Amino acid sequence: MDFYPVAIEKLIEEFAKLPSIGQKTAQRLALYVLNLPEDEVREFSEALVKARGTIRYCSICGNFTDKDPCAICSNPNREKDIICVVEQPKDIMTMEKVKEYNGSYHVLHGNLSPMQGRGPQDIRIRELVARMSADIKEVIIATNPNIEGEATAMYISRILKPLDIKVTRIASGIPVGGDLEYADEVTLSKALEGRKEI
Repeated sequence: MDFYPVAIEKLIEEFAKLPSIGQKTAQRLALYVLNLPEDEVREFSEALVKARGTIRYCSICGNFTDKDPCAICSNPNREKDIICVVEQPKDIMTMEKVKEYNGSYHVLHGNLSPMQGRGPQDIRIRELVARMSADIKEVIIATNPNIEGEATAMYISRILKPLDIKVTRIASGIPVGGDLEYADEVTLSKALEGRKEI
């Protein structure tokens, strides 16, 4: 990228650090930002700095928030006796879009991955166990349906079972509109396991 001034190269380099952003996309974003009016660039940069300075993790569930506890944990209309365990704050946003769940959440901020050196001490499992009380009726594990997510679900299940708390796992399987022909064996197996009577 020697044909760009140093400032543009640095901007491209910073965009390329974002997840799922390759070199070409980073270049397009950098050039797009450079073509914005200066006041829009200033607003964008101020929004980044403000978000980074004011957003923190909820002390109860670990979700992003600007007030502690977060809006979900402090909502008296939410069911406090059910906790849905997710890997990342973005997973809460996804669950909330469905409008089917009205309980509490717990964000692990990762999953178990021995290949990447992530063990139980590296994610918020201790905090989850600390939240268990006689009031908790069910813990729903909604980790991703991949090897790490399954390992995390099994580990949490083994830890919580002795506490006499109902532990469930969200069903996974064939997406709506999907074709059986294109489903892999693991997906079909999970779809069969999660089947319900109709």
